[in-house]
Amino acid sequence: MQVKDKIVIVTGAGSGIGAATAKHFAKHQATVVVSDIKEGKAKSIADEINNGGGKAVVVAANVAKFEEVEQLINTTVEKFGQLDVIVNNAGIGPRNMTKTGEYSLEDWDSVIAVNQTGVFYCMKLALQQMMKQGHGNIVNLASLAGLKASLNNLSYSASKFAVVGMTKSAALEYATKNIRINAVCPGYTESALLSKLLSVRPDMDQMLKSVIPMKRYGLAEEIAEAVVWLASDSTKFITGQTITLDGGTSL
Repeated sequence: MQVKDKIVIVTGAGSGIGAATAKHFAKHQATVVVSDIKEGKAKSIADEINNGGGKAVVVAANVAKFEEVEQLINTTVEKFGQLDVIVNNAGIGPRNMTKTGEYSLEDWDSVIAVNQTGVFYCMKLALQQMMKQGHGNIVNLASLAGLKASLNNLSYSASKFAVVGMTKSAALEYATKNIRINAVCPGYTESALLSKLLSVRPDMDQMLKSVIPMKRYGLAEEIAEAVVWLASDSTKFITGQTITLDGGTSL
């Protein structure tokens, strides 16, 4: 895929889909800024990339804090002179999955802050830089939960529907500016979020697989391939799209 020498930020890159995406960009010769709220995890991924012959640096950031996102973007541009791609992957789920009437204010506030407001912060600041340099590419991580109902999961569902809407609105605004904005919507994927859910409700494993036509969970590497493809020069006429990777679940 055509991402060689591109400067790429991946948020939430310390594990799961973010880590797989960072490594996949590096495999295709992009320079990756590995960002995560947990600096130690980000460093581990960056070290793996660099030890394997790729190029990566670490910039820790909590995307829910505007000043930390500013520092992430500014540090990247100061070091490399530009920002070609940002992958807004950082995300969390609620501590407790429950019906809307019993949903905690803490779970609402924390999930919206990271998954929705954090994506807005990253898009806002990345777009300012991309307008200055005359090009750019944004890939947002939404979810199948941003396309269809998700029981007992209000804040997560609301945040991912918002990511889909923000992706489409911004893509329309910047379509003539040589800036493309797309989203991927993974279904049930092997990740920390899914592991957390199954640790609380192990009985859900077979139930979830039963609604996936392929009868398995997605792999982080499979999502990463779609992200890198959307960020590459192979997809110059694609913008404002949501690519669903769910093994057929939405069917």
